Amino acid sequence: MASPDHRDTANTASNDDIVFSDSKGLQHDSLHDSEEVRRTETADRIIQNAKTATDKEQKMTLLQGIKLYPKAIAWSMLISTCIVMEGYDVCLINNFYAFPQFARKYGEEISPGHWEVPARWQAGLSNGANVGELIGLLINGYVSERFGYRYTVIGCLMLICAWTSLFFTAQNVQTLLAAEILCGIPWGVFQTLTITYASEVCPVAMRGYLTTYVNFCWGVGQEIGIGVIMSMLKRDDEWAYRIPYALQWMWPVPLALGIIFAPESPWWLVRKGRLDDAKKSLLRLTSLNRETQFDADETIAMMVHTTALEEKTTQGATYWDCFKGHDLRRTEIVCMVWAIQNLSGNSFSNYSTYFLKQAGLNDDDAYGFALGQYAINMAGVFGAWFLMSRGIGRRSLYLYGLCGLFCMLFVLGFLGLVPESHNREASIATGSIMLGWALVYQLTVGTVCYSLVGEISTRRLQMKTIALGRVLYIIVGIITAVLTPYMLNPGAWDWSNFTGFFWAGICFLCIIYVYFRVPEPTGRTFAELDLLFSKGISARKFAETKVDVFGDEAASLDSSVLHQYEKGMDMSKIDSKASGRAV
Repeated sequence: MASPDHRDTANTASNDDIVFSDSKGLQHDSLHDSEEVRRTETADRIIQNAKTATDKEQKMTLLQGIKLYPKAIAWSMLISTCIVMEGYDVCLINNFYAFPQFARKYGEEISPGHWEVPARWQAGLSNGANVGELIGLLINGYVSERFGYRYTVIGCLMLICAWTSLFFTAQNVQTLLAAEILCGIPWGVFQTLTITYASEVCPVAMRGYLTTYVNFCWGVGQEIGIGVIMSMLKRDDEWAYRIPYALQWMWPVPLALGIIFAPESPWWLVRKGRLDDAKKSLLRLTSLNRETQFDADETIAMMVHTTALEEKTTQGATYWDCFKGHDLRRTEIVCMVWAIQNLSGNSFSNYSTYFLKQAGLNDDDAYGFALGQYAINMAGVFGAWFLMSRGIGRRSLYLYGLCGLFCMLFVLGFLGLVPESHNREASIATGSIMLGWALVYQLTVGTVCYSLVGEISTRRLQMKTIALGRVLYIIVGIITAVLTPYMLNPGAWDWSNFTGFFWAGICFLCIIYVYFRVPEPTGRTFAELDLLFSKGISARKFAETKVDVFGDEAASLDSSVLHQYEKGMDMSKIDSKASGRAV
């Protein structure tokens, strides 16, 4: 009897193993292909919904935006009100030097019965807040991105509450300086965070208005500060300066109680991958509006797509990344747009009351004029809103505004040629033109700057880019604040009105820079701006260049990036037009 062939058995087993192995390989390949197909379909759905949301947003009018985002307007205005505190305090310290009560407490007796805060301490106190703001600006680039905008603001308000007590109880000038530096840290945070929040909670049609409202809050703070100072002029005790300091406590607690209920920026939540929370936040920022056919899922898809696009075009999210690739150009523009606010002659125009007092204006009337000038600053914001609503772009307003300021500075310089016998008339004309200069400035450069810096920077680096720009603004402001008194003081350079020629020359250089470097962001989505900068489009051609962020870039985006943001999101909600808030 023949024995069984073990070779056949072994071959059979081996063949079975091969078949089984091939089956596993085919199954693995099938699963891999299925995963790739699913990811591709996910990317396509997100891109399609993002395109739909983008089309709707670009067609949205200002009135439709107001109807759809009334709650976003309210929350943004509430957070922007934090800037009022800084405008108020900066106004206080520069006016307290003229208070005899303040000088007796914190100054030195330079002659019998005459007290004065020494120049070194005046410089220290005036720039102490700037030092703190520089620290706050740089810290905010990390803190707000880690903990979110809402908690960062609330934390800073609590710090203001604590450090205001240093102002109120200060027994020497050193404590006042410490208070200025410490309070400057949260003020620096507010300077960038308010603009960023305003730009991220509203659609394209409203972006210019909510970001520039921050400038209005500056005027409100200064106006309140001057009003409080005028009410204290007749007091002859320490409460003449302690009451204004104590009034700083009226801001933080009410603001914190309101902001604790504010929705977080949906853009920040998307960057953190928290899509469900981003949608909830977006729904809290909007109201039912059938006219715009708003769909929250589509809008979130647009944010996801923009974030994925920025991850592709931006190398990282650190301060160093602001100086890499095309982000260097964006950082440069934001920094210069901030700096030009001071380089265009702003420090010179602040001396309007100086020339009016030379013409015989008394101290009470001088404060009244300052009150009027701050009111002009506030009115200028509404004027800028009107010009923007007429279709005038941000670049155009900024450029033509600089041209107007240049002409007025030249006129101020020529007034220096007026004979000495007509000095009073020349001083009145100089002070009046400076008030007109302030109005033109607020209609254009002073207000539009806040919109430009909020739009030109990329979403991932916006907080850091604006912080760097504001740092340069403060540095330039310190330099101009030191130079201008030397230019005007009869005991120093004694340029008087001829100072106008100097600032006119600097302003002309600013005009050249803006013409060649500052683009027009009006009407562009964040994704479109990203693509225009990545392509290196000339600033003068931004407005006319057509880009399709979905047609040009969708194919090159890594679908896995989109899938990363899609995790935890029920894609059936995106597919269904009846889901969420679709109307």
